[in-house]
Amino acid sequence: QVQLVESGGGSVQAGGSLRLSCAASGYTFSRYSMGWFRQAPGKEREGVAVIYHGDGSTYYDVPVKGRFTISQDNAKNTLYLQMNSLKPEDTAMYYCAASQFSMWIPPRMPAATDFDFWGQGTQVTVSS
Repeated sequence: QVQLVESGGGSVQAGGSLRLSCAASGYTFSRYSMGWFRQAPGKEREGVAVIYHGDGSTYYDVPVKGRFTISQDNAKNTLYLQMNSLKPEDTAMYYCAASQFSMWIPPRMPAATDFDFWGQGTQVTVSS
């Protein structure tokens, strides 16, 4: 049974940092591309960052590039998202997801429909 469990969300002031974690189980973690998505109230789910299984490269959505870092520890079956210089517009529910796609050509932030497994989400709230 596949499980993705996010943690590390919370409330922080603008300019602060948080590190999200996603513990994966029930499948071969290292053989899937992993991504972070977020969804704010009244808005569509949007991609934040992805690690391509095929070559280990990473891709970030423009609003978070330079502030967020995605990484994974295959020995711990865990995905991370280090978020620095947080802004109020980063407030959202954050989800991790796993995809059987090894990479996307041209390189891009994939659509949510490309992902097979999803976690329940962890809330991030950034106050001004």
